[in-house]
Amino acid sequence: MLITSPVLVGRDDELALLDAGLAGARLGEGRAVFLLGDAGIGKSRLASACAFRAFADGMAVLRGRGSTTGATMPFRPVAEALLSLFRIGGLPQDPELAPYRPALAELVPEWRGAAPSPAGISLVETAEAVLRLLASVGRAGGGSGGGEPGCLLVVEDLHDADAETLAVVEYLVDNLTGLPVFLLATLRSQSGPAGDLAREAGRRRSATLTELHPLGPDEVRLLAESCLSAEDGQLPRQVTDQLLKDSEGNPFVVEELLAGMVTANVLRGDAGGWRVCGDLAIDVPTTVVHSVAQRVARLGPADRELLYAAAVLGRRFALPVLQLVTGLDDRSLLVHLRAGIDAQLISPSGPVADSYEFRHALTTEALLAGLLPMERAAIAQRAADAIERAHPGLPGDWCQRVAVLRLAAGDAPTAGLLFAEAGRAALDGGAVNSAVALLERAHELMAGSTATEDAASVLERLVYTLIETGRLDRALALVETLPLTGPGALDDARSAALHTRLAWAAVTALRPEEAAARVAFVRGLLGRFDSAAHTPAIDVVEAHLLLVARPESGRAGADGEQRTEQAAALARRAALAAEAADLPEVACQAWQLLALLERRHGFDRADAHLERILALAGRHQLTTWQVDALLRLGANEFMRSGSSTQLERAHRAALDLGALALMHTAEATMAMQAVLRGAYGTARELTDRTAPATARLRNVDNHQFVLLTRAALAAHQGRRREMEQELAEFQRWDGEHSLQLPLALGTCRAICAVLEEDRTRALAELDSALAWERDHPTVFYLNGHYGLRPLLRAIEGLAEPAEHAAIAADPGAGLLWNRQFERLAHAVHEGRAGRPEQALRAVAEAREAAAPFLMARHLGLRLVAEAALADGWGEPVPWLRTAEEYFHGAAVPAVASACRDLLRRAGATVPQRRSGSDGVPAGLRRQGLTVREYEVFLLIASRLGNQEIAGRLYISPRTVEKHVASLLAKTGRANRGALCDYAVEVTAADRP
Repeated sequence: MLITSPVLVGRDDELALLDAGLAGARLGEGRAVFLLGDAGIGKSRLASACAFRAFADGMAVLRGRGSTTGATMPFRPVAEALLSLFRIGGLPQDPELAPYRPALAELVPEWRGAAPSPAGISLVETAEAVLRLLASVGRAGGGSGGGEPGCLLVVEDLHDADAETLAVVEYLVDNLTGLPVFLLATLRSQSGPAGDLAREAGRRRSATLTELHPLGPDEVRLLAESCLSAEDGQLPRQVTDQLLKDSEGNPFVVEELLAGMVTANVLRGDAGGWRVCGDLAIDVPTTVVHSVAQRVARLGPADRELLYAAAVLGRRFALPVLQLVTGLDDRSLLVHLRAGIDAQLISPSGPVADSYEFRHALTTEALLAGLLPMERAAIAQRAADAIERAHPGLPGDWCQRVAVLRLAAGDAPTAGLLFAEAGRAALDGGAVNSAVALLERAHELMAGSTATEDAASVLERLVYTLIETGRLDRALALVETLPLTGPGALDDARSAALHTRLAWAAVTALRPEEAAARVAFVRGLLGRFDSAAHTPAIDVVEAHLLLVARPESGRAGADGEQRTEQAAALARRAALAAEAADLPEVACQAWQLLALLERRHGFDRADAHLERILALAGRHQLTTWQVDALLRLGANEFMRSGSSTQLERAHRAALDLGALALMHTAEATMAMQAVLRGAYGTARELTDRTAPATARLRNVDNHQFVLLTRAALAAHQGRRREMEQELAEFQRWDGEHSLQLPLALGTCRAICAVLEEDRTRALAELDSALAWERDHPTVFYLNGHYGLRPLLRAIEGLAEPAEHAAIAADPGAGLLWNRQFERLAHAVHEGRAGRPEQALRAVAEAREAAAPFLMARHLGLRLVAEAALADGWGEPVPWLRTAEEYFHGAAVPAVASACRDLLRRAGATVPQRRSGSDGVPAGLRRQGLTVREYEVFLLIASRLGNQEIAGRLYISPRTVEKHVASLLAKTGRANRGALCDYAVEVTAADRP
């Protein structure tokens, strides 16, 4: 007899918490809740109640549950949750999900298209795809756009979930803020990695944890009365006392005990209420195990055999598997299954028609407790044999299932080999965390095995997998345990391949000393076997190592160029050898590095290597490499012509492929190009969209570049405080060791200093960037060395024409961004030498090169006009008027003021900027601010002192002091600090 309560008892606080979560999701305030508690305490009932309330409110509801078979099934609860919604409502058609469909196709087969998925979809990319999908579903409401906004994701039995699911849940928990998604997960209190995840999320305040406690005496009474539909006071006190004693407040056990009392006829009900008709302490089962055993005992022998076999398979089981194990025909299987259902022991499970489960985890445990160890082992052995006969080679998840059964049967070595094979399959499928868990288990089971060659192979595969997951220290520790001689020792070729992979991992982890040690070890092996297929990979590693290694002491300047030449030679050798050995991916890797290094000899040579990657990747269907080459060609095209057309095409290709990392690389590059073009609104839109995603994905290189782009966006508008904030965040992301560091000096700080009319500071920053590039292999060419620095040095009289001629001959000087400044520098030298016609021709060439670059074009006019005015050539007045108009409208007061000062020195009329269109925001104009006061106000936002402001605006510190006093009076601020805060607030609100 099945006795359950129709209402939840004693969980009012928890229901209020869940209701708040649902309400938050409807308002776009995502949150997560973990329900912890022992088996039977009521976690699933609360989850079901929450799901019902969400569904009743028109919200989308997705539900999945961890596997209890003991096998590691990557993403099983997540995939089940997605399918629980999309089987009914169909796939969402939100176009914003397009780039994430390849990752989602690994979870939802219906999303798999004809186009190949990108290789190596990372776990974080999958988690981001799930996050975007949930957000889209939440915005639509009800899964199809017809319900209320908001989405509920329920993951039950998280303690039984695989490592990939745990990683996805952790990612979701940390990134739900601002999304219409409520995540509810249930797990047992002492539950290993899942419990650690939940408690750590609670400590970070990313989630709310609530532990379900046993019911108290009154609550047990209310629950019992509800189960029996009894009125208040109708249930004898001795019944509730016995229930409280035997159940310890566990609701599931209370219900099981009540069912046992009624079934044993010691508790009877009639019109007059309920009465005790026997000795409760003697006749009523005192444990769920006894209760389940009692019900099982009433069944026939064949029914019991089926239930025991199902319990060995786990709480949830599929009928086809159970049929294999029992050998029953279809009719007999269903007859015996119906007997288990009638005994209230099993029931259908989830949306899959042939999936069933035991009513509760305790039911499964009770059935297993009724088996002798030898009986359980025999069932497991029989099940494993049946599955292997039915599924030769154990494809899909059969390998894991049989591994669990072999282990239950006591065959640890065979189970270890099967876990290892399952780990290999998981790795091939991109489930690297599950692969690690499976291989770790295999390694543990085989550690004492006499099959040392098999054990060593498992350990070797485990090391490779640990490297894939970034667990380098664990991999390095394990590789030292491999036998050096005798059975199980790796041959030289396998050892070289393994240590090459370790060396590459050390390079990418910025551990050059460890990488160098591994490279030396591999070099010592290469002469002992035919290494033609191994040398290219170690050459690529060593070439990259030359880029990240620190310069040798006392060799500053020459060291960077020498290492660049060595790296290029190694990359070229590796590329040619890899092609000869039919190693297309290694070849692409080498050509990519060479294309980067060959920029110093001209971008035509760099593009030729990228075109070679395109051809090679096309022949071998390496779609990710094709898109990567297109992106790099697009970046080079912009530097040569100022056009972003090819980069935009490459971005669309990455979008179609679903290659998230490449898509973000394209968007970050497009944003930097927008900064250089002066399209600041576009740049801000791109970085605002890309920065959160690259941070969540922990894509360090991409995120560093996005942060530098945001810093450049501020710098190119003269906003130092904002720039320094972004650069500080860049440093927090290990910017000190990044090859992108010179961008912070030349593209950001130097430009900002020029816009502050602080050329001394700008030159110092440019000199620092040049010094860094001389000590390190150079991969960036727009940092001022070939353009802005020569111009500033020419204006300041610090450079001779011969020095400039040497720079102008370098291919880097021909890039448009550099050429606009380099030609102006040449004009300054020509004008100073008394050759005005040549100087004007150089200015015309500079203006042609500067056509794509709005801000830089006007900055160049302001700079060259100063030299032209001093040396008596050109058209400085029109140039200054054009520049002043632009910088005044762009709210860069220092440059606008400098232009007006130079116009005065030239004897030209100076615009007064006193009208309503003078650039002063309406709110400040109503407070009475003049144009000059507004210029001071803008510089105060950067928290500059009076002396610095005076230098920028060409006025005296005393005059600045008067303006500050006037600003305090007009704005009503109590002190300078409050005025600074107000200025920051106003200027932030006024940004495009």
